[in-house]
Amino acid sequence: MSDHGQRPRRSGINSQGVAGWIFVAPTILILGLFMFVPVLMAAWVSLSNWNGHGSPLETGVGYVGGNNYVAVLNGQGIAGRDFGTSIRNNFYYALLVVPIQTAISLGLATFVNRRALKGKAFFRTAFYFPSVTSSVAITVLWLFLFAGTGSVNSVLSWFGVHGPNWFQDSRGIFQILLNALGVQTPANPPASLFGISWWEWVAGPSVAMCAFIFMAVFTTSGTFMLLFLAALQAIGEETDEAAMIDGASAWQRFRYVTVPMLRPTLFTVLTLGTIGTWQVFDQIYTGTKGGPSKTTLTPAYLSYDAAFTSQAWGRGSAIAFILFFIIIVFTLLQRMILGQADPTLPSRRDRLAQRRLSTLARRGTTKGA
Repeated sequence: MSDHGQRPRRSGINSQGVAGWIFVAPTILILGLFMFVPVLMAAWVSLSNWNGHGSPLETGVGYVGGNNYVAVLNGQGIAGRDFGTSIRNNFYYALLVVPIQTAISLGLATFVNRRALKGKAFFRTAFYFPSVTSSVAITVLWLFLFAGTGSVNSVLSWFGVHGPNWFQDSRGIFQILLNALGVQTPANPPASLFGISWWEWVAGPSVAMCAFIFMAVFTTSGTFMLLFLAALQAIGEETDEAAMIDGASAWQRFRYVTVPMLRPTLFTVLTLGTIGTWQVFDQIYTGTKGGPSKTTLTPAYLSYDAAFTSQAWGRGSAIAFILFFIIIVFTLLQRMILGQADPTLPSRRDRLAQRRLSTLARRGTTKGA
């Protein structure tokens, strides 16, 4: 009996494979041309002394190895201290923005998801509107609001508070609190991490950076509100009603029922928020350009300034790749810390159990054979 009808037709499989490659070829071509090739060229620039004139692949461009990376990581010189300052600024920016925007977005989503709330469409649109507004326009608005004679200080004056000139105040908020408690600023504190003294690390974000923190929370909470809102609507009312019948209060239902079911969305929001805070650039470029006294300098803006202003394209590319690795490290750390909070991800114990069962199954199959 011929086995012609039992064997798969290879010609059909090959034709399907060719058709699949034809369909994905435009995407691969576009990604390769506009993403992978520029990334590879930027990697070469970070290892060279290219000054921005001509092509970075010309014979006159010299290879300097890791000198550009050493210049910004050794904490010495202007380049090293500027990079350390930008890391300090961005660290506090991410440390404050991510938890605040997550808490506010969850609160807003819970508020607009209430069944008794009237005008839900209006509130959802109002809360989300800042997220779709141009960041440049909001930054310009923020400059007016937080000026020395702006609306924010006018409101503070109603309560007897003399507000600072926000975008011109380089004092750290923790430094202000410590000075108020009688702790004086040391004269010449020694340098520590990334060439920045321990006092500069302890001083916290500047008053100017706090204005950017408020703006980031204002503009991003609406986007994450939609993510939480979609997750809340996916839970359904039956689960909440069942907990209510069991005698759980509103806070108990939120704490022990709603929040655990929102863990996958919470994991996503925290990860996206962390990545976004380490990429902040347009607000700094439009608002302060790193001032005052470089207290709003960020690695993204420092990379731009080194390349386009100082024409040190190698150092600018090196800063960009260091920032890329910082984002990767923080993302992996969040996955390690928060990954177990995601019920869709198997725990380490589950993975070990599955591996053990697979091993026993293979042994049983071998013995049976």
